[in-house]
Amino acid sequence: MAEIDEAIQEQVEHAAKNKLNSMIAVMVAITATFMALCNVKDGNIVQAMSQAQANALNSWSYFEAKSTKQAIAENTLSVLKLQSPVVNTEVIKNYEATIARYEKEKEAIKAEAQGFQKQYDNINLFDDQFDMTDALLTISIAMLGVASLTQKKWLFYFASAVSCTGIFLGLAAFMKISLHSDFVSKILG
Repeated sequence: MAEIDEAIQEQVEHAAKNKLNSMIAVMVAITATFMALCNVKDGNIVQAMSQAQANALNSWSYFEAKSTKQAIAENTLSVLKLQSPVVNTEVIKNYEATIARYEKEKEAIKAEAQGFQKQYDNINLFDDQFDMTDALLTISIAMLGVASLTQKKWLFYFASAVSCTGIFLGLAAFMKISLHSDFVSKILG
């Protein structure tokens, strides 16, 4: 009779262990799948950030080129005014118009460059959010592995809560809802 009780007890313990492992397996599958989707989206965001940064750098380079041209025109104008302002009146007017045109063009280029920088900063918020999602989901998967080995239900529930937090952050990022934490971003660098 004792052997039957022992066999039944062993099967009950085994069933509870299998049930917890099954729940862990499902949670790992959900977490890993969502993590993969977030990694694809984050990769696309990083590409958009690179493009915005390249556009901003190109615009600032163009701004600097216009500034150099303007400086050369201003120096040439100064020389013309010193040489013979009466004889060079028409040339002086042309240089003044050119300088004014460069100044106007620089303002437009500056606004464009600042727009690309703002675009980069806006995209970066969601990149940070996907990075935080990735970190939480990775930590969750590691904790789920430990929960499977130790058979601690409380650890499974805690890991599931961490996973759900990561999934929530990821879903918000997919929907372009900023839940960006400057504090966490500063810690993570």
